[in-house]
Amino acid sequence: MDSAAIDRFEASRGRLASLAYRLLGSAADAEDAVQDTFLRWQAADRERIDVPEAWLTKVATNLCLDRLRSAQTRHERAAGAWLPEPLLEGDPMLGPADTFEQRESVSLAVLTIMERLSPAERAAYVLREAFSYPHAEIAGILDITESASQQHVHRARRRVAAERRGGEVDPASARRIVEEFLAAAASGRTERLVAMLTADATAVSDGAGLARRLLRYKTREHVASHVRAGFKPTPAKRRLAGGSPAFHIALVNGSPAVLAVVGDRVVGAVAFEVSDGKVASLRGIAAAHQLARLNEAWRQHEPDAPAINAW
Repeated sequence: MDSAAIDRFEASRGRLASLAYRLLGSAADAEDAVQDTFLRWQAADRERIDVPEAWLTKVATNLCLDRLRSAQTRHERAAGAWLPEPLLEGDPMLGPADTFEQRESVSLAVLTIMERLSPAERAAYVLREAFSYPHAEIAGILDITESASQQHVHRARRRVAAERRGGEVDPASARRIVEEFLAAAASGRTERLVAMLTADATAVSDGAGLARRLLRYKTREHVASHVRAGFKPTPAKRRLAGGSPAFHIALVNGSPAVLAVVGDRVVGAVAFEVSDGKVASLRGIAAAHQLARLNEAWRQHEPDAPAINAW
């Protein structure tokens, strides 16, 4: 392959990775899909490709759809043991992020909701909301009609709007709410936590990366009890974490989060959805493979002072 062809692909790599991450919810899988797209580009008769960017988008999208439709992926995700892979603020896979729709499409909340869409609905929604593709181009990418593209996007928007718990929150306000929530969790006073949760608050956790299925908490009293128990230090938890973590507040997928850090290693992340000044939902992720890319970014990050320095 000549250098011009490689340069043409590299110019699209970041956009393809962002697209694949939104479709798959996994940075590792997104990188694999982009590499597979490169191999297809390498083997293609490029003289017959009129618009390389469109060709690459179509190939990458359909490779992602093949992954979403595979029996193994359906089994793993239907088993209830899957959460999206969290990414630290500034990760290029989170782009584009100029509009609310673009930022929302990469939030952990919306990535989770999109799991309940069909692969075609998910692809149409991402292409339209995050990348502003017209329906005619979406139809060509997915080999469907324009009308079908419009229907897919309409159904996806309706599903996201119905299930989205929080909204866009000013980062300073969100940080203040999370700081107060973390202080309440560390205080041992469960009633303070309950007061900071919305009436329909929920939480989901991978059980410190040890549970075979996700652990779900569906009332604010159960959420508060789970959070209080989770933030209560014990020798067993310190052994599991590999030391005594400090707790930092950061942005993950555009939402406020608490990161548990031992040395320079993130050992757990809790992402928050905030609504009307209260916490509407939490997602706890501690499986090491889910935190690999976040850890790479963290080691190059200049964090603020920890909210809790010793635990």
